[in-house]
Amino acid sequence: QVQLVESGGGLVQAGDSLRLSCAASGLTFSSYSMGWFRQIPGKERDFVASITRSGGIKFYADSVKGRFTISRDNAKNTVYLQMNSLKSEDTAVYYCAADPQSMGVRRPDYWGQGTQVTVSS
Repeated sequence: QVQLVESGGGLVQAGDSLRLSCAASGLTFSSYSMGWFRQIPGKERDFVASITRSGGIKFYADSVKGRFTISRDNAKNTVYLQMNSLKSEDTAVYYCAADPQSMGVRRPDYWGQGTQVTVSS
């Protein structure tokens, strides 16, 4: 039973930092690229960041590059999203995703339930 469980969301002020975590179970974690997506009501789910199986290559949306950092700890079956210099535009539900392909997340096989991030201005 594959599960991806996000945590770490909350309400912060613009300029603050937040770290999201996604704990995976029921899969061989190191065999999956992992990623983060975000969605606000009425809009499509957008790519934020992804990381390859061993963590060697990372991809970021232009809107977050330089502010967000994705990382993973395969020993803990956990992927993280460190979010710095948060902006109100970052407000969204953030979802963790897993994809068995090697070069980042393209077509996720699994999704977490999401965690709300709200950035006040």
